[in-house]
Amino acid sequence: MDNRLQDLTAALLAAAARAGAPAADAVAVDGRAVSIDVRQGKLEQAERAEGVEIGLRVLIGGRQACVSASQTGAETMAEMATRAVAMAREAPEDPFAGLADPDMIAQEWNIDALELADPAAEPAAGELQSDAQRAEAAALAVAGVAQVQSASASYSRRNVWFAASNGFSGGYGRTSRSVSAVAISGEGSAMERDWAAEARTFQADLPSPDDVGLLAGQRAVERQGTRRPPTGAFPVLYDERIASGLIGHLLGAINGAAISRGASWLLNALGTDVLPKGLSIIEDPFRARISSSRPFDAEGLPTRRRAIVDNGTLTGWTLDLASARKLGMASTASASRGTSSPPSPGNSNIALTQGSRSREELLREMGTGLLITSLIGSSINPTTGDYSRGASGFWVQNGEIVWPVNECTVAGNLREMLTRITPANDARLHLSAVVPSLLVEGMTLAGA
Repeated sequence: MDNRLQDLTAALLAAAARAGAPAADAVAVDGRAVSIDVRQGKLEQAERAEGVEIGLRVLIGGRQACVSASQTGAETMAEMATRAVAMAREAPEDPFAGLADPDMIAQEWNIDALELADPAAEPAAGELQSDAQRAEAAALAVAGVAQVQSASASYSRRNVWFAASNGFSGGYGRTSRSVSAVAISGEGSAMERDWAAEARTFQADLPSPDDVGLLAGQRAVERQGTRRPPTGAFPVLYDERIASGLIGHLLGAINGAAISRGASWLLNALGTDVLPKGLSIIEDPFRARISSSRPFDAEGLPTRRRAIVDNGTLTGWTLDLASARKLGMASTASASRGTSSPPSPGNSNIALTQGSRSREELLREMGTGLLITSLIGSSINPTTGDYSRGASGFWVQNGEIVWPVNECTVAGNLREMLTRITPANDARLHLSAVVPSLLVEGMTLAGA
């Protein structure tokens, strides 16, 4: 990464100081992305986006304001600083807003060890088009696939630099290459759709586009002959593709922004069991070649590995500086931010303890119930944890998949659901959220 973004953030901080801001932080982002879509073997759409964005936050006493721009000239930055200072002086007072103390900020890190950016050259548009065409062809080759709705390939590179008037300055780059396909089986009212997608930080790690297309086609064909399931109380197995969403609800409920507002169904759960004994959720921001790894957060604090849930017990909230101050706690170095907003708490890489049995073994254990492979819509009460979602997947009888399912709703209460989960052992380790298939007992199912 060149020094351009570092120079931009330094210039923004200098402009803020000249405009009268006693404290400020800045972020600069340089991104480029290319995406190719094909249909019937031919190029359907090609998009390329490039640009630099800058953001400035100024703090005056307990007041703050954020401004952003896509131009980087000295005049633009001076205008940003003047406008931000004027806005901050009129903003409501927030006694918890503020930069980190200088002795708290990250001092050194090994960015190379995280392997966040692939040193390989950006792929040519023709390479991406070939990936998409191969994925489409592989899906169409599956018996029963009528058409491919879309096949796409993309590449992106994003560099970011953070700096603050407390002395912090640091940045890193990220890359990603992906391929996806959406296949349709059947005709007319019997049409069914499913998909497959893969993305990796390093291009050499990306699976074959043929494998992605094949999987999309197979999944679409398996959806043929859908029915509505019976209504009643049944065990439900969340497929690995969507199981991370359940853990995501837990992570959202322990986010410092929700906790500090008193709007969370886990508000009084600190130190209590939120998962079965033996299960933990580990946050590890140092996993190499993983999309959410980072050596420091958006407020310049050094990140660390931590057990969010340890042996079933909730150990702490996810906090940035403001939410931590409001709760009388220490930040967990979890701040994230864009160019136009102040920091807010967010998780990095997380992993749920995997089980010892395969998904097929859990299906046999559940006997009769629902395997969910897709969720639609959402009705979740953030203060009670009441949960209701539209679902599709496969009906299971005597431990075997017997027919595909659509047009049903699953419901329960998240606090109760999560204490009854049984994990499989099929989590994909290259994801930032490593969560296996999850069996949940006693769900309410509304179908036929």
